[in-house]
Amino acid sequence: MTKKRLVVALGREAFGAIIPEQKKAVKRAAKAIADLVEAKYQIIITHSNGPQVGMLHTAMTEFSRLDNAYTVAPMSVCGALSQGYIGYDLQNAIRSELLERGIYKPVSTIITQVRVDPFDEAFHHPTKVIGRYMTKDEAAIEEEKGNYVMKEEKGFRRVVATPKPIDIYEIDAIKALSDANQLVIACGGGGIPVLEQGTHLRGASAVIEKDTASAKLADMLDADEILFLTGVEKVCLNYHTPEETTLNTITVEEAKNYVREGHFPETSMLPKIEASIEFVSKKPGRKAVITHLDKAKDAMLEKTGTIIVNS
Repeated sequence: MTKKRLVVALGREAFGAIIPEQKKAVKRAAKAIADLVEAKYQIIITHSNGPQVGMLHTAMTEFSRLDNAYTVAPMSVCGALSQGYIGYDLQNAIRSELLERGIYKPVSTIITQVRVDPFDEAFHHPTKVIGRYMTKDEAAIEEEKGNYVMKEEKGFRRVVATPKPIDIYEIDAIKALSDANQLVIACGGGGIPVLEQGTHLRGASAVIEKDTASAKLADMLDADEILFLTGVEKVCLNYHTPEETTLNTITVEEAKNYVREGHFPETSMLPKIEASIEFVSKKPGRKAVITHLDKAKDAMLEKTGTIIVNS
């Protein structure tokens, strides 16, 4: 029997803002992944890196301020560092959980680069706030470099673009490992956004939406299903209001209507719904599932979660 190929997108619920928190949190994620391995899925894992990439960017910036011999690390480098840092904790936690269940399966993390279009409109209208708070003078220096900044209550912060993913450079390696029945962690934090310049890949000052990149990866791997693990058991309409309604199984067209009606928060649920629509609508028979981290197995058995299908 051929195993179903499943891309599992882990949200912030699976990690922690600081190292001790993360060590503890990834054990929950590992249990969810191990349950799916026991259910005979061929799994590729993606993950968020919001707090982690911000922490790394802040740390590298502060270090450069303390010692002028060091420069500020670009966003692409911070993204690569976050992929390694999170992948290290996650693959070790998964390995341990599997071995405790008597399962031997290699787990690998792929530092993943994702091509973006230099003419993507997102570069002209950046929206993603990152990094530490800056003074007015520091913000002015950033603007002189051509970077965007935003004024907030506590000070100024960098703002970067969120371009769409076009291609994944390590896709052949990811597929080869997956075909060899290994667990693969890839496209961490949406992947490292890069611009193709001849034979050279140059890191872009940007962040790719993790859910969008997960859908792109799932499509390029021709996955059967994509599973978004987050902090809620089901998607809701009129969330946190007396009219709140949970969604069980919905079609792509219904999901599109709910998006047009503005039911989903832009920074949390909306990217997951849009990524689900993008993935499912590309090919008949595909399915997207959104549920809580602790409900992964039940959701894949269609006992809970919100399921998005073609029709």
